[in-house]
Amino acid sequence: MALDFTAIDFETANNSSASACAVGLTRVRDGRVVATAGWLIKPPSGHDRFFELNIGIHGIRPADVADAADWTTQLAGLTAFIGDDVLVAHNAGFDMTVLRRACEVTDAQCPPYRYVCSLQVSRKTYDLASYRLPLVAAAAGFLDFAHHDATADALACAHIMIDAAQRAGAQDVVELAMLLGLRVPQIPAAAPAVTAAV
Repeated sequence: MALDFTAIDFETANNSSASACAVGLTRVRDGRVVATAGWLIKPPSGHDRFFELNIGIHGIRPADVADAADWTTQLAGLTAFIGDDVLVAHNAGFDMTVLRRACEVTDAQCPPYRYVCSLQVSRKTYDLASYRLPLVAAAAGFLDFAHHDATADALACAHIMIDAAQRAGAQDVVELAMLLGLRVPQIPAAAPAVTAAV
C-alpha cells in the first residue's frame, strides 16, 4: 500500500449543495503531489443563481461561468482525474454532498467513492485553536495559499493529509483513518432506475 489519494474541493454558487461552480483536485502518489487540476463549472439549471454571500467568499460571478462546461459535461474529466482513489476533503461531508447532489439533479451517475475528512484527521493530529483550512495547512507547513480558490484548497488539503500520515506513521489514508479512530465512509451507490413492466 502507498499514500495514494485525490484531494478535492468544491465552491458553490449559493446555499444549494447542487450548485457547484468550481472544483479543485490534487493527486498524491507515494506521499507526493504529482498533479493538480481545477476548473469552473456552470451550476446545474435551477441551482445556478449566485448569492452575494458566496461571491464574497470565492469571488466567482455568473459571468465567470458563462462559458464553462456544465456539470454533466465536466463530470467525465472529474472521474478520470480521480480514478479509483480514495477522496480527501476538508469538511468532506460538504464536498461529498455537493458531488452527490449535483449528480442527482442532473440525473448523472455518482461514483461510489470512499472518502476521508481532513478536518477530522486534523482534529486528531494537531492542537490548534481553530481547524479552519488555512490554520491547519500552516501547521502542516503549507503556507500562503489563496483560500477559497478550489485548486489551492485541494492542494492545501493534500499537504495536511501527507503531514498527518507522516506524523502517524501511516502508509495509506485508510490506515491513517484507522490509526486515528476515524471511519472511511462511502458515497452510496445510486439505486438503479425502476422501469415499469410493459
